[in-house]
Amino acid sequence: MVYFLPFITSFVACVLAVYLVYPLSIKYGLVDSPCARKQHKGEIPLVGGIAIYIAILLSSLLFFRDDLLIVYVISSTAILIVGVLDDRFELSVKSRILIQIIAALFLISQSGLYIDSFGYILGNEFELYLGKFGVVVTVIAVVGAINAFNMVDGIDGLAGMLSLVSFTCLGFLYYYTGSQWAILPTVFMAAILAFLMYNLRWPSRSVHKIFMGDAGSMLIGFTVVWLLIVGVDTKGEAEAILKPVTALYLIAVPFMDMVAIMYRRVKKGKSPFKPDREHLHHIFERIGFSRKRSLLYISLIAIVIAIAGCLMQVLGVPEWIMFSIFLSLFLIYNFALMHVWKITTWVRKHRDKRLS
Repeated sequence: MVYFLPFITSFVACVLAVYLVYPLSIKYGLVDSPCARKQHKGEIPLVGGIAIYIAILLSSLLFFRDDLLIVYVISSTAILIVGVLDDRFELSVKSRILIQIIAALFLISQSGLYIDSFGYILGNEFELYLGKFGVVVTVIAVVGAINAFNMVDGIDGLAGMLSLVSFTCLGFLYYYTGSQWAILPTVFMAAILAFLMYNLRWPSRSVHKIFMGDAGSMLIGFTVVWLLIVGVDTKGEAEAILKPVTALYLIAVPFMDMVAIMYRRVKKGKSPFKPDREHLHHIFERIGFSRKRSLLYISLIAIVIAIAGCLMQVLGVPEWIMFSIFLSLFLIYNFALMHVWKITTWVRKHRDKRLS
């Protein structure tokens, strides 16, 4: 019951924020236009991220009290502003990465939190302790998570659904351990659900269609990794809320998609940040699935992996076993991506035989 009012407040605030920002986005050109990579119809306002931010800011300030909240608010505001500027003016990759690094360093310096251990992923008797090198690892993790959710935002609802999976599992784990930080994923869940109503135009086709834009995907990626950093910290809690390896399961699809795609781009001699049409949702479309069906299947994959991670966390499965399972999943995923043409051809062939 303690989370019901923040949830409703965030949902309503996001809906009202869309109506507030929608006309302004059209007036000032904050819209997404169709191109070779973007095959939607017409100019779509990029207001989802701003609406989510307004809802989260209002709900957090009303219902959440923690000294670290102001640190998160300042950092997330900087990330949102960069995202909005990128949506409007298409900033260079270097400038975006630079701001993301600065935000990460600010977060670490002001909160004192960083990933100082990978846990016992190499065996029960050996902790992979990072010490101060964890600061560098944390910066990389922040930049990586931001760009993972940014890159996966390729079809309607995908970034929203994948982040909803992450926030739901984070909310469960925080609530399970009694942490007050459960409020933040809760209000994000509500705001994202409100956004998805517009993005997917459900349950009514009469609502305005909107995108979350880079501002939204970057804000979401930043918040997810912030909650993961808070969760694995042992300095402020008697015991960490979640194991470092569990974090991989909660962002599995965006993480695996980003790493595999960047590896392929570098292997081809291209920039790892150069956009293309080789992401997981593009593969599903090539096989012949509609965008809605692709969204459903990819979301189900993310749900299954995330639930598996949560269950192993709660049941106390050794970290090295969890890491081995995740590594196996990633290798399978990367192998499938490297042989995507053979796989899509095989799937189409067998599907056609079944239909004939």
